Amino acid sequence: MYLIQRAVAAATLAGGLLAVSLAAAGECPAHYVDGRLPEIRNARMSAATTELCYGVFGVMHSGITRTPLWSAEHLTAENIAAARNLSRENSFHPESRLPSSARAELADYARSGYDRGHMAPNGDMPDRAAQHESFTLANMVPQDAEVNRHIWAGIEGVVRKMAQKEGDLYVITGPAFLGSDLRKVGNVLVPTHLYKLVYSPRQRAGGAFFIANRGDAQYETLSVAQLEDKIGINLLPSLTPAQKQQMLRLPNVRQRKDKK
Repeated sequence: MYLIQRAVAAATLAGGLLAVSLAAAGECPAHYVDGRLPEIRNARMSAATTELCYGVFGVMHSGITRTPLWSAEHLTAENIAAARNLSRENSFHPESRLPSSARAELADYARSGYDRGHMAPNGDMPDRAAQHESFTLANMVPQDAEVNRHIWAGIEGVVRKMAQKEGDLYVITGPAFLGSDLRKVGNVLVPTHLYKLVYSPRQRAGGAFFIANRGDAQYETLSVAQLEDKIGINLLPSLTPAQKQQMLRLPNVRQRKDKK
């Protein structure tokens, strides 16, 4: 947490770099449950944030971590069907709407040993424009390659299947920076954990996958309330405390066995 504290102090001295007022509605309400933006409870993490709106997802970007604090999607069956016919074109790029002093650059990830891990995944993107937007580094975190390419890909896959079955879902994906043993790659803070929250409007219930950002990690499932307590963000502010305790049934994701 020391790295975060030091970065916050620098941002404050610089005049509160990119600090914005987190209004309840936000700039792109269509991506959020009831149009309500999540609310950051930790003042340190909200010190240098900016909201970025894209065609089918929205990001709250941190100039301190140089990652998203979350990426939010209203994931529909129609978009998933369109995405299946779209070949992948890797177009990783820094976010031009952010100043260089607050954003990740391609050089930060080079030879870092970490993948550039999508939060709003490429596999959810229905067209080329949306796909290109998903490859902005503002939608990326340094992610353990084993996690990204195996169990995390499995989590993304089962969420897409859920959205096809439900018709639509609201999904919020992001990093968590827990504890004091944090590290950087280049200027980008490496998350200790990752989460993917899923909310079903039809069932009026939510749940989350939560996993450590390391190759041997096993995921756990949490209620909305449990996840919010862990990460210090009110992710679904329009829900009551009782609704946040109600657990959406999440599919099992195949876990990789430990290598011999």
